[in-house]
Amino acid sequence: MQIVMFSVNPLFPDTVMGGAPKHLQNIAIHMGQRGHQVTVLCTRASANMGNFKWHDNVTVKPILRFHQPFPQPYAIPAYDMATAIQDVSNHLQTADRFYMHDGEFLYPYVYKDVPTVISLRDNVYPETLLGGFHFQAHKLVLISEYSRQYFQQTVGRFFPELSERIEVIHNGLDWQKFKPTKPDKILDYVPIKLEDQPILLHPHRPEESKGIMQTIDLVNLLVNERGFSNLIALAPRWHDVQASSDLREFYGQIEQKIADYNLQDNFIFHGWIPQELMPEYFSLGTVTVSLGYFPESFGNAVYESMGCGTPTIAARISTHRELLPDTLIDKVDYGDIGSAAEIASEIIRSGRRTSPQTLDYLHQNYGIERQLNAYAEVIENAQIATPMVYRHPALTADTRYQLGGWCYVSQSRGIYHDFNADYLNEPALIRAVQQFPDGFTQAQAQKMGISESRFEFLYRAGYLVPII
Repeated sequence: MQIVMFSVNPLFPDTVMGGAPKHLQNIAIHMGQRGHQVTVLCTRASANMGNFKWHDNVTVKPILRFHQPFPQPYAIPAYDMATAIQDVSNHLQTADRFYMHDGEFLYPYVYKDVPTVISLRDNVYPETLLGGFHFQAHKLVLISEYSRQYFQQTVGRFFPELSERIEVIHNGLDWQKFKPTKPDKILDYVPIKLEDQPILLHPHRPEESKGIMQTIDLVNLLVNERGFSNLIALAPRWHDVQASSDLREFYGQIEQKIADYNLQDNFIFHGWIPQELMPEYFSLGTVTVSLGYFPESFGNAVYESMGCGTPTIAARISTHRELLPDTLIDKVDYGDIGSAAEIASEIIRSGRRTSPQTLDYLHQNYGIERQLNAYAEVIENAQIATPMVYRHPALTADTRYQLGGWCYVSQSRGIYHDFNADYLNEPALIRAVQQFPDGFTQAQAQKMGISESRFEFLYRAGYLVPII
């Protein structure tokens, strides 16, 4: 088959900028290994970038001119949009399949005559969300049950057929690579000495939502209050082509906060680590943290680290609430840095590594072979799709409502909302959710103490969603 793939983000011959591009590369190479001819269209990172190969059968063409650096790729003139449509359409003239990675090509009329599969890789960026509402393909691949609920409770409200077209394919990780690995070449990228000192890893993009400020707060408690004065925290800088004035300003805020805590000797910001060295990087750590509020669709680094033996402390946000049972991973409520410090202290002092039970669960549920075979089956068996029909859902007195899948009830802090990154103290709503697990009407809510105006607020603020 001739397969055309699309990425609104730039791609590189030998650098992987995050989880979504990594999985696109794995899928493209896998399809090439199955004998298909794959062409990947993506945004150019610089004017002098030419075509390159990921595999003999996989050619990447960085010819599109979406805005860089991310976000706001559609902040471009109309003629750049027209050229992108022309380029994709030209390639689809001879294509047997179209695979859109992250749903950000927002022109469904272009691919209506080609069997198409679309996957959504995040729950946040506007172009991905619009891609969900514009979806008119054969299959919509989502990478977690959390994301399935998210799009089913939003897009699915208006398109009853959506549930039949959703395919949940969890991310797969290569456990032959992500295993305990002796640090060697990684020391050329991370300027540390292998001494008897705790190493805390923050392996995330340098964005506020990814938790760097929470990591600094945690290191402050560990160094200045719990006695781990020789602790070293490692965090990556962003790739040069992705740097922006906003990012440089944010780096300044990071540096000021580190200086305020007098932690200059405890932080090392290093260059981007090649993908093949990530097992060494994760194995280097004593503990990995993921304490931000970004509503992950999956969150690869948390589980890759554990595969390499390094325990992870994760905030209870989005998919981290579901992908591993609480008995197999250390979790804290978002913002609970004190509990994170207590857990990290125990890990450092005990030398605890990932448990065999956790490794068994990861290997059984999130393996790369299962993932890639599932993508191959979906793409190879895709058909030309009949457009879904929009339906207006009437909200009546009989309509039942439930807590949105992006909310959860914390035992001590109230109702956490992934997209507000905050807690709501709403005892009446908690009582209603507990008493009516299958949903409740507005009249039932009023009997629980939720006034009509408060109910309206909870609905419009995204705490309550109608069950359609």
